[in-house]
Amino acid sequence: MTAPVAKKSLGQHFLADRRYLTPLLEAAALSATDTVLEIGPGRGILTAALAKTAGCVVAVELDRRLIEPLQQQFADQPQVTVVCGDILELSPEDLLARSCPPQFSPYKVVANLPYYITSAVLRPLLEAAQPPTLAVLMVQWEVAQRICALPGDLSLLAVSVQYYAEPSLVARVPASAFHPRPKVDSAIVRLQVRPQPAVESPAALFFAVVRAGFSQKRKQLHNSLAAGLQLEKGFVQKWLEAAGIDPARRAETLTLTEWGGLSQRLERTRQEQGEAQHPAPDRHPTPPRTKRLP
Repeated sequence: MTAPVAKKSLGQHFLADRRYLTPLLEAAALSATDTVLEIGPGRGILTAALAKTAGCVVAVELDRRLIEPLQQQFADQPQVTVVCGDILELSPEDLLARSCPPQFSPYKVVANLPYYITSAVLRPLLEAAQPPTLAVLMVQWEVAQRICALPGDLSLLAVSVQYYAEPSLVARVPASAFHPRPKVDSAIVRLQVRPQPAVESPAALFFAVVRAGFSQKRKQLHNSLAAGLQLEKGFVQKWLEAAGIDPARRAETLTLTEWGGLSQRLERTRQEQGEAQHPAPDRHPTPPRTKRLP
């Protein structure tokens, strides 16, 4: 059967150079007792490598043209389940519960992510009631740098990921390793998911504050927070000072600890100032993760 041509509309760039499977698999550190969720298996080159080690592999593919070839390829490997669907509309817990025996829980995510869903898939995955213990992902080089950024160069994406996981850059993957060849290089990123979020601050309030802080690029923090949360500038000035943060700083310079302290301090400052205003609600209403399911 002739392999389907990659669809540009789905951001498909299939890994063709098998040499880059090695750092990907080493970062995942798989064993026979592991369950793996693969997003976007494409032509199955990574799926086949995962199936050699993991006890259960669930590969979710959106492109219906690829489902039959994948099912035929892994027909004699019962540890592999190919699912046709959109990962953005599916529950990882339900997928794995239907496909893998209970002894294979918890799970890891290993994937060559389609470029266009990288940001969209990360936070819901990390906020799931039962998140993965580890995610090893192939993403655009620029996105990998943003995820792994340090204070001084942080972004909303970096803070959102680092709140839930410790990221590390594993390897750079050249554009020539894919077919069709993309315009940019990729990178392998390892996300070690934290047992609990990095700071003790409710996710809804934390992300409302962080999103407001990053809402106006290159603006000083007191201006972006006042506009993003619709608060009086005088109140924001006192709030930042009470949290020990210079109002003239910019969002990208704050550490996760400072963001956590700032969100925690908001309620206390309201009480002290008699302020009745509330921050804008989080526009991504995925329930915050408070504990792991057994």
